[in-house]
Amino acid sequence: MATLDTDYLIIGAGATGMAFADTLLSETDAHITLVDRHGKPGGHWNDAYPFVTLHQPSAFYGVNSMELGHRRKDTAGVNQGLYELASGAEINAYYDRVMQQRLLPSGRVGYHPMCDWQDAADGSAGGQLMSLLSGEATQVRVRRKVVDANYYGPRVPSTHTPRFAVGAGAWLLPPNALPHLAQNRDGRGLPKQFMILGAGKTAMDAAMWLLQSGARPESIRWVMPRDSWLVNRITTQPAIEFFNEAIGGMADQMEAFAQATTVDDLYLRLEACGFLLRIHPGRTPSMFHLATISPGEVQALRRIEDVIRLGRVTALAADHVVLEQGRVELAPGTLCIDCTASAVDLRPIQPVFQPHRIVPAIVRLPLPTFSAALIAWVEAHLDDDKSKNRLCVPVPFPHTLAGYVQAMMVSSMNQFQWSQDKVLRQWVRDSRLDGFGRLMTGIAPDDTAKLAIMGRLKAAAMPAMANMQKLMAASA
Repeated sequence: MATLDTDYLIIGAGATGMAFADTLLSETDAHITLVDRHGKPGGHWNDAYPFVTLHQPSAFYGVNSMELGHRRKDTAGVNQGLYELASGAEINAYYDRVMQQRLLPSGRVGYHPMCDWQDAADGSAGGQLMSLLSGEATQVRVRRKVVDANYYGPRVPSTHTPRFAVGAGAWLLPPNALPHLAQNRDGRGLPKQFMILGAGKTAMDAAMWLLQSGARPESIRWVMPRDSWLVNRITTQPAIEFFNEAIGGMADQMEAFAQATTVDDLYLRLEACGFLLRIHPGRTPSMFHLATISPGEVQALRRIEDVIRLGRVTALAADHVVLEQGRVELAPGTLCIDCTASAVDLRPIQPVFQPHRIVPAIVRLPLPTFSAALIAWVEAHLDDDKSKNRLCVPVPFPHTLAGYVQAMMVSSMNQFQWSQDKVLRQWVRDSRLDGFGRLMTGIAPDDTAKLAIMGRLKAAAMPAMANMQKLMAASA
């Protein structure tokens, strides 16, 4: 059996694995090996539907050393006036460029696509990588740690199996198939109606694609088990011209956390200050998964009036769909679009730093690539796992409305810990993946308006943290 030696073995060459590898390469002299089941770097972006884009600006996504996009603002469409959102194709090309122009030329990175990984049976930092094409195995000796960059990996529609029964003759496709409908490969012809199954960002993307591609709003039905709170994209813009919306939005958010009397009151305050949006004002959302959207998209999605709120799909037949609270008939020629994949499944929280292993997690909401890069920096500069874990407490993904309070509390506590380390604090401020560090530290001494916003943010921080604990206790 062939063998190879490496310092770090990273499972997964997706967004998390690439961000970790990039920072580790900058901060150490370590040898790094990436192994991935895909044929190209980029992880789940290889499987994404063709019309997918980032939720938030390209400017703070990807790896720390290489810019994604051109910091241009969109001049047309529902994102007009806001900074560009990279498409799935652009992201795939970007990660290929990172691999070919940054990681591999270093001479300290090995990349093994179309391979699986099997941990050593004795629990040591080592194992085997196996080619999915030839079946050949390579024994890997890992001198430092295995990095499991897939543990919190997202699911996407094209690779998941529906959790409901699909009967004979049912017409069900993932969003990936929508741009290819005109090819009529299945002999059904073009759909006469559409039914979107699911209420998350994928469902919103599918609805937007249908509307923008010419589907009449009245031809679209939307099975929406739960309404969702949505982040207003204007609060995520990484440029000084949006200081009031971005940093002012952070101050508004902290003040809402400090003043809220209940979790429900918190969300209403966050909506009132413009941080959150909802598609249907008359409905009280019961879900918040951090999906980010523009006001223009909200207006467009409101054109779809046939919204079915009878719970989740339990079975799909050729002429009807069964839901938790009822049954809905399907007109002939109705295409059902499966948007029910859960992007982030509920998984047990693990410590980031373990003996022989690192499990990257989100340590600052909602930035997975920044989190992976920061974890790599901590691995490079600290010696013991206890100290590393003190700086990198995993932020639990909010699966309930109250879960957002806990997530923000952990994220804020991490941020405070980083601020106490001068070197780490400076790295965060210089990181392009941080998004807002440079906005907050580059204020002119005579810019009283921006300094006042910073004063509001600082004044609200401690009261917000104290009230977060009260809100969590009251909702337990």
